[in-house]
Amino acid sequence: MPFDRSIKIAPSILSADFADFGREIRAIEDQGADWVHVDVMDGHFVPNLTFGPPAVKAFRPHVKTVMDVHLMIAPVDPYIEAYAAAGADIITAHLEAGPHPHRTLQAIRATGRKAGISLNPGTPAGAISELLDLVDMVLVMSVNPGFGGQRFIPASIEKVRQLRAMIGDRPIHIQVDGGVDPVTVGPLVAAGADCFVAGSAVFKGGSVDAPEVYGANIRAIRDAAEGARVAAE
Repeated sequence: MPFDRSIKIAPSILSADFADFGREIRAIEDQGADWVHVDVMDGHFVPNLTFGPPAVKAFRPHVKTVMDVHLMIAPVDPYIEAYAAAGADIITAHLEAGPHPHRTLQAIRATGRKAGISLNPGTPAGAISELLDLVDMVLVMSVNPGFGGQRFIPASIEKVRQLRAMIGDRPIHIQVDGGVDPVTVGPLVAAGADCFVAGSAVFKGGSVDAPEVYGANIRAIRDAAEGARVAAE
């Protein structure tokens, strides 16, 4: 995974048809998804339950791009090796999930996977200032984690701007997850984000039998993002 700051759209399969994940993954990739985002929830750290390592392992053969696994679980350290073995390319843990985020990032990197750190809406950007040399990606939650379809929190834009200044020339992606659509993506790009998780904004109106709708939704987000980047240059 060579680093570049091109716009990346990562549809969250939390919004896909749970009875047909294989075809859903292939459909979004065929329609232009850059990454496939897998939201892992434990019913403890966040109020929902989703995918264990066996499910992620089952997804892996269908993912031809990048499998971006977001661990919304606590404790997180005991499960890192299992998700790495299941085939994750990127493993993102929450700063708030445990007392030793430095150790968590070391554990992710020890598996050979890319390491991400995520910030909840109430956590300031400066909380990860001492961790930046261990991360490949910072994920800004622009909704409270746990459920799809929530309304975007506007204060996330300023947090992205602060992170962009903190990161400087380090090869670190800034990803945003929550309420991303063709309206919200522009200000986020202008602030410095380059990776965007979108669930309902990608999957709405489409299906594996009408995948062109996914493509139109992905293009709408990408076009708005690229337009904002050109305007900011």
